[in-house]
Amino acid sequence: MRRKALPLPLALGLMAGATLTALPASAQQNDNADDQASRQPSHQLDSVQVSALPFDEDAASGASSFGLLEDGLLFQRSNATLGNTLEGLPGVHSDTFGGGSSRPVIRGQGAPRVSVLSDGARLFDASDISPDHATTVEPMLARKVEVLRGPSTLLYGGGAIGGVVNVLDDKIPTRMPDRPVEGFVAARGNTVANEKAGAAGITARAGDHFAVHVEGSRRRADDYEVNGFTVPDIDGTYADSDNVSVGASWIGERGYLGMAYSYRSDIYGLPGHSHEFEGCGANGDQLSCDGDGHDHDHDHGEGEHAPPYVDLDARRIDLRGEYRQPLPGIEKVKVRSSHTDYRHHEIEGGEVGTTFRHKGYETRVEAEHAPIGGWHGVVGFQYADHQFNTQGTEALMPKTDTETLGVFAVEHYRFSEQWHLEVGARHEHQRLDPVEDPLNRPSYSDSANSLSAALTWAFLPDYNVSLSATRAQRMPHAQEMYARGVHLATNTYECGLVSSSYTCGAPGDDSAIHKETSRNIGLNLRKVRGDLTFDVGLFHNQVDNYIYARTLDQIEEFRLIKYTQDDVEFTGAEAEMRYQWTPRWSTTVFGDIVKAQFSRGGNELPRIPAKRLGGRVNTYWRAFDGELEFYRMFPQNDIAGYESRTPGYDMLNATLSYTLEGAQRYSVYLRGSNLLGEEVWNHTSFLARTVPEPGRNLTVGMRMEF
Repeated sequence: MRRKALPLPLALGLMAGATLTALPASAQQNDNADDQASRQPSHQLDSVQVSALPFDEDAASGASSFGLLEDGLLFQRSNATLGNTLEGLPGVHSDTFGGGSSRPVIRGQGAPRVSVLSDGARLFDASDISPDHATTVEPMLARKVEVLRGPSTLLYGGGAIGGVVNVLDDKIPTRMPDRPVEGFVAARGNTVANEKAGAAGITARAGDHFAVHVEGSRRRADDYEVNGFTVPDIDGTYADSDNVSVGASWIGERGYLGMAYSYRSDIYGLPGHSHEFEGCGANGDQLSCDGDGHDHDHDHGEGEHAPPYVDLDARRIDLRGEYRQPLPGIEKVKVRSSHTDYRHHEIEGGEVGTTFRHKGYETRVEAEHAPIGGWHGVVGFQYADHQFNTQGTEALMPKTDTETLGVFAVEHYRFSEQWHLEVGARHEHQRLDPVEDPLNRPSYSDSANSLSAALTWAFLPDYNVSLSATRAQRMPHAQEMYARGVHLATNTYECGLVSSSYTCGAPGDDSAIHKETSRNIGLNLRKVRGDLTFDVGLFHNQVDNYIYARTLDQIEEFRLIKYTQDDVEFTGAEAEMRYQWTPRWSTTVFGDIVKAQFSRGGNELPRIPAKRLGGRVNTYWRAFDGELEFYRMFPQNDIAGYESRTPGYDMLNATLSYTLEGAQRYSVYLRGSNLLGEEVWNHTSFLARTVPEPGRNLTVGMRMEF
C-alpha cells in the first residue's frame, strides 16, 4: 500500500477557485507596488513578539534565547517535517528518518528533552518514543514557529532541558476578521521527490462576535533522489499527509473562547528499517538470536524488498481562550485544553506488525498579574493524563498511564532601563502506572523542582548581555522505565531502568532510579537594532543522572541496551551576526558547535551534531527578494564507541521570491537546495550511515493571502 485518498473539504476547493479567479485583477492593482524606492525585507522585523514568552514585551531585549520563523521566511523554508523546517536556525538540527519523520535537535538534545507544542499544548503523538514516528504538526498550516531556551521554558515543563518548540496556527480564531472572509491558498512542489503539496484556510465572520475557521493541507511525495548514488532514489522515503481542521470562536472586546477539531492522516515509508534481528531476545546481559539472527526469508509482500510503512491517524480537539482584565490585579488569563486520540500502524508485507496508540488530555491555565512591588509575571498550573500502548512485534513497553501535575511561575523585575531580572520556578509531580501488565512492573511516583534566573544588562543603547542559570529536573519517561523488547528503528533490544527481573539485563546492571538534574549556565551578547545586529551565545550544561542507552551486548549493528544513568556535560556556542550594508544588501554569518561527553572518562555521547559555519547574502529590488546561503558542516569525529565517523559536506542554497502587496498579498518563490549535489549524511539521525539525505533539489511555491 502506498497512498490513500482523503478529500479535502469542498469549501477549500471553492475558495481556491475563487481566489485564483481574482488573481489578474489584483495583480493589476499592484503594478505600482514595484515602483517603491525601498521596502523592508519581509523577514526583517523591528520588534519581535514571541507567544511562548510570558510577557507582552519586545523579546529581543529579554533574557530568554529564542529562534523564530514566521511570515515569508517560514513560507519559503517550510518543509514536509518540523525538524527539516527548523534546520538551519542557530543551535537547531534535526534527527531525520527518511521523508516522513524528523524531530528538532536543540543544542545536541532531542526528544524527550525537547518539547514540541501546539500553541502551548502538548501533542500526545508518538514522536518522543522513536525517531521514525512523525511529529504531528503541519508546517504549511503554521503561522509562526518559535524555538525557546532559557527561564521561560519552565512554563512548559522542567523536562524540556534542551528547549521548547512552539508551533502557532490559526485553527481557532483569536480576533474578528477585518473583512467578511479572510484566508490564504498555498502550493509547493519540488524535484527531488516529485513533491506536490497544497494548503488553504479561511476565516469568516458569522455575526458580530463569532468567527469560523476551516483549513486543510495535502502532500504527496515520492521516494527522494540522492546525488552521487547509482540508484535513482532511496526506497521507502516517500511521504503522504492530509490535514483538516474546523474551528470557531466567540470573540469580544476583552478576549475570546474557541474550539477546533483536527484530523491528520499520514502514509510514509520507513527506510533502513531492518528486520534481520527481529527474533532476537535478551538472555541476561547477552543477546540471544534465532539461528544467525538474520531473517533472510521474511515475506515483504509488496515487492521482494519493499520497506515497511506507517499508517497514521490522529484526531484532536482543542479549546483555547483568553480573557483580559477579568479581576483587579489580573491582566490576562489564558486557557489551553486538548484531547488527542492518536494511532499508527507499522505495516510490512500487507500486515500490521506493530500498533502504537496514545490517548489523553491536558489542561493548562495561566494568569498574568499586574506589577506587585515591581514584579510582573505569570503563574499557572498544568494537568495531563494520557495512556500509551504498544501491540505487536515492537511492543517494547506495557500499556502505561501517565499522570502529571505542575505549578509554575515566571516573574520579571525591571531595576532600571538598563537592568532586568527574570526568575522562574516549577514544581511537577508525575505518576506512571503500568496497566494489565503480565510482568507486574511497578508503578513510579515522584516530584521534581526546577528553578531559573537570568539577569540582563543593556550596557549601551541597542546592546545587552544576559547571564542565565537554570537548575531543572526531569523524571523518567515510561519507555525509559519499562522498556523490554525489540526496537527496529534504533536497531536495539531495549531494557528499562527498573530491575532486570522486570525488564532485562543482569542484576549487576541494575541501580537506583534518580531524577535527571540539569545545571545550565548561558551567556549571551546581543545587539538588537541598527545596521549591525548579532546574538552570540555560550552555554554549559551539567546533567547529573542523565538517562542514556548503555550497550550490554552487540551482534553486528544490533545492540542490547540497558537504560542507565550517568553524569554528562554539554558545552557549546551559537552565533548569528548580520550587517545591512545598504538599504538593499545585507550579509549574515552564522555557526554553532556543541560537545557532549560523559563527565567521567570523557567518552562521547552519540548522535551529536557536528560543527557548522556559514554565511548568507540577502538582497531585494522592488518586489524581488534574493538569498544565497552557503555553510560547511564539518566531519563528526567525536563519536560514541559504536558509532562511525560522519564525513563533512558543503551546502549551497539559493532563494528568489517575488511579492505583491495590496488588497491581496501574492508571493511566489524558487528555492534551490544542495545545489552542489553533495552526498549528505546526517550524524544526528539513527540512519546516519545507512540512509543519505536528499540530493540536489528545486522547490517552487506560491501563497496568496486575501
